[in-house]
Amino acid sequence: MGHRCVLLFRCYVFFLFFHGFTLLVSEGQLLPIVDVQGGNPNGLQTYIVHVEKPEGIEFLSSEDLQRWHESFLPNTTLDSGEPRLLYSYREAISGFAARLTAEEVRAMEAIDGFVYARPDKVRRIQTTYTPEFLGLSQWNGTWRTTSWGEGIVIGVIDTGIFPSHPSFSDDGMPRPPKKFKGSCSSKSRVKCNHKIVGARAFRKGKKVSAIDDDGHGTHVASIAAGNFVFDAEVLGMALGTASGMAPRAHLSIYKVCFRGFCHDCDVLAAIERAIKDKVNIISMSIGKETPDNFTDDPVAQGSFAALRHQISAIAAAGNYGPKNSTLSHEAPWVLTVGASTTDRRISAIVKLGDGTELAGESAYQPSSFNSSDLKSIVIPGATRGFLARYCVNGSLDFLDVSGKIVVCFTGEIENIEKGKVVYKAGGAAMIIINRKNEGYTTDAEAHVLPASHLTYEDGLKVLEYYLAATDSALATIVFEDTVFGARPAPAVASFSSRGPALTNGGILKPDVLAPGVNILAAWPFKVGPHPTNIVDPTFNFLSGTSMAAPHVSGIVALIKTKHPEWSPSAIQSAIITSAKNLDLDGNYIVDENTNTTAVIFAVGAGQVNPSGAVDPGLLFEINTNDYTGYLCGLGYSNKEVTVLVGRKVKCSNVHPIHAQQLNYASLAVGLSRESREVITLKRTAKNVGDVAEDYRAQITAPPGVTVELSAYELRFWRPGQDASFQVRVSVNSTESPGNSSFSGGKLEWISDKHVVTCPMAITWT
Repeated sequence: MGHRCVLLFRCYVFFLFFHGFTLLVSEGQLLPIVDVQGGNPNGLQTYIVHVEKPEGIEFLSSEDLQRWHESFLPNTTLDSGEPRLLYSYREAISGFAARLTAEEVRAMEAIDGFVYARPDKVRRIQTTYTPEFLGLSQWNGTWRTTSWGEGIVIGVIDTGIFPSHPSFSDDGMPRPPKKFKGSCSSKSRVKCNHKIVGARAFRKGKKVSAIDDDGHGTHVASIAAGNFVFDAEVLGMALGTASGMAPRAHLSIYKVCFRGFCHDCDVLAAIERAIKDKVNIISMSIGKETPDNFTDDPVAQGSFAALRHQISAIAAAGNYGPKNSTLSHEAPWVLTVGASTTDRRISAIVKLGDGTELAGESAYQPSSFNSSDLKSIVIPGATRGFLARYCVNGSLDFLDVSGKIVVCFTGEIENIEKGKVVYKAGGAAMIIINRKNEGYTTDAEAHVLPASHLTYEDGLKVLEYYLAATDSALATIVFEDTVFGARPAPAVASFSSRGPALTNGGILKPDVLAPGVNILAAWPFKVGPHPTNIVDPTFNFLSGTSMAAPHVSGIVALIKTKHPEWSPSAIQSAIITSAKNLDLDGNYIVDENTNTTAVIFAVGAGQVNPSGAVDPGLLFEINTNDYTGYLCGLGYSNKEVTVLVGRKVKCSNVHPIHAQQLNYASLAVGLSRESREVITLKRTAKNVGDVAEDYRAQITAPPGVTVELSAYELRFWRPGQDASFQVRVSVNSTESPGNSSFSGGKLEWISDKHVVTCPMAITWT
């Protein structure tokens, strides 16, 4: 834990200081960044070192590249005999990861070709029904027209995979595409088939297995591209046919996360390998609570390298909501995905002694539990110390809970662990109550005893009833199995990270929402009250933006099958402009934190829409030169831009592009309430319809804003034709924007066949 990764480059020097690890988004939350120094008495850390590629020299072999990287090191081995060099990077960045002291790094600065070095960081890991909920049918429609994602390889960077799960069977799978160069390394202990076509593990250069010992990576991979599995269920709940969003796509697995933590140097090594393997998509459910500058972010750096190879990068927004500006990934070339709910509930009704019924959820619903038998309620936090309310280990000692229903607040430990504490203390059942910031988002978890998870509002009703009834307070839980038609749906999960972005110049993030609450997918372990050795295929419900991102990765696979010539920015545009910002009842999507209409920086463009994304009508594309101008416009130095774009850049020779002028599919502007300035944004749309098409504009202006266009009609005569227009944004002097810091609206281009929606975000200053 005390080592860090070092990368060297031969162009310019950047100092990117990380004091943590790369984290996974797991079971409802992204894991946090932690300090990696660990008190190493020798001062050794892993550094990522960026170096400038020598002009006129091409390293044809990996051995030549490694020798050149070793030339920057004081020696090739440590006193322990371990190698200093952990990874040599060619594609993801120009540089390497190595074990060094701070003094050795300072000495390295004098070597020709050194650019900069930064300490390694660690980040964290942040479905029978969701394909149907998103409009995908097994027998017709978008799945059939896109061949279920056939011929596409999705690279999953996570905790590995449990390869024997039936979700990864290759029944009905074709061979992987000939251009794919990956394989299952002998060290990975994963045997390839036509579903899993690659598997590798990266842990500071060590030889380790790619087998998933966490579960997160298995769950994520099956959401993206799991094969069809009939009669999938969790403890008898949500029985149905499970599949990924692209069930005929292939998977290439890159394990970088161990015990919930992922090192930057390993993430870069995985992206490097994925690029060399020629995957089509990289899916990452990892992140941290606050974004790094692009020069400090391995996902931003590696994803830009992937972009140059026409590889789409999809990442989880993070699980640090409902606070603003908590996004893990803000780079415009990364498709950032927030989490939403579905209309399915695994219903566990709490019935109080006064007859009040409160809707909760739980995946464990034993038939042996007598719901007609009212039991006494115990709230440990009412009589014992602060931690007792969270039902942590030891908090129920010397408290009589035998045969009673124990009320526990969320927080401190996982909900399932609370149940184990209650069960051990003799409790008959458990009611879990949300804290205020968790609002209306509840989890259907595989508990070890009868339980129900309630919203914050309903939890208050339990507390009010208990205070009024005291010793006579009674309750029971009525289990109702799987229920559909819950409203409102979809809604933004309370934990889903929100904008506005801090590092990208104001571009709207997250881009879209996808299902991320109580998602049923493959799981390598038994769940429920009596875990045993694995005998039957198991599934589990998990929640998090970790679950949302692979939904979009699978949808991108469908798009790539249908439109192999589309660039990553074109696909990102299609995803954004086809998303739906209305729920199933035609109302604006709500935020489960407050149960009110979600702000634009929580919902992004809205719920991802697979059928619309495959046939978007118009595209807004961005090329790498545009991104170079954008980075210069953000104020990055020549050295920093050189590192990010992978070639030597002088910003004085580049036309800078302001973030709001990037040809992004969404529109975002900062305005002062007193300003009379008119801000003009230019966009260029490409027709990707089959025939000539005419579009007319429809504007839903954000409150307090006037929006005008240079053209209110766009006419196309042929596919591939471009048309440009300007959007003029100013303060509406006759309409107040209210007290909110943000306003949202949209510009729609409507034809007889398509509705192309550009979401519009206003930040008030």
